[in-house]
Amino acid sequence: MRAFNKIATKGKLTLGLVFPIEAYNGSVPTMKNQEILAKRAEELGFKALWFRDVPFNDPLFGDAGQLYDPWIYMTHIMNQTQEITIGSASIILPLRHPVHTAKSINSLQLLSNERLILGIASGDRPIEYSAFNQALDNKSELFRDSFFYIKALQDDFPTYTSKFYGSTSGGIDLLPKYHKKTPMLVTGHSGQTLDWIAKHSDGWLYYPRDFKTLQLVMKQWQEALTKTKEKWKPFMQSLYIDIIKDSKAKPSPIHLGFKSGTSYLNAHLNLLESYGVNHVILNLKYSSRPAEELIEEIGEKVIPKFS
Repeated sequence: MRAFNKIATKGKLTLGLVFPIEAYNGSVPTMKNQEILAKRAEELGFKALWFRDVPFNDPLFGDAGQLYDPWIYMTHIMNQTQEITIGSASIILPLRHPVHTAKSINSLQLLSNERLILGIASGDRPIEYSAFNQALDNKSELFRDSFFYIKALQDDFPTYTSKFYGSTSGGIDLLPKYHKKTPMLVTGHSGQTLDWIAKHSDGWLYYPRDFKTLQLVMKQWQEALTKTKEKWKPFMQSLYIDIIKDSKAKPSPIHLGFKSGTSYLNAHLNLLESYGVNHVILNLKYSSRPAEELIEEIGEKVIPKFS
């Protein structure tokens, strides 16, 4: 839980970056200099690096993520950095077999010195389901079945009967063993009720919303935790930004975020922190400046206020 605690503290906000760490048009990024940028982000004080699970490039969707398989690329970046938290945003549970997912979790936790936290989702691209021979109508149930199967596989010689993915009878074991808890945060609703998410997840990953909507969402989250008799659990969100050189520039909207100077970015993040947001995943896709410049400026003018 060490990596989790670095980015999830009640009443505090931390910052992370999602791959690809670059601005690009269309669906496909260049993926140039990502290792250098990841190292520099860690040096500047960003608390987490996030990786997406995008099996196919859907040009109509407009975002192919970091191109590489998330487990392989997480391992690659893990080997280029020292201690920064490695997070998935998010692994698509219904489209991966739970045994393979559990084995990947255990392997990466042990190889990374426990730097992994797991964002999980049911997927937001319906066209992918047929490629995996899965029924879109089963999405919510597939997610739950995979979730509980992965949990069961943490036991020695596990016994679990899955409706969709098979069963283990206790006569075989999953190696390597990692008996500690890997934090699992549900992205969006993933076809589940908020009460289910509050009860079973270790936190909630959500999307950028206007402040009025965010206040409502945070109220619903706290009510769900209270209803299910759960203690505090973190709330995290993504945010697209385009930070221009004029630090005093006022905000203007972009997709799922805004263009502004660093002064407004700090003010915006301060408000998010006051509403109870614990971690913000910054996305630079729509930036008008090179990523190298942006992370340096954020590292100098923003990170110190949220460390």
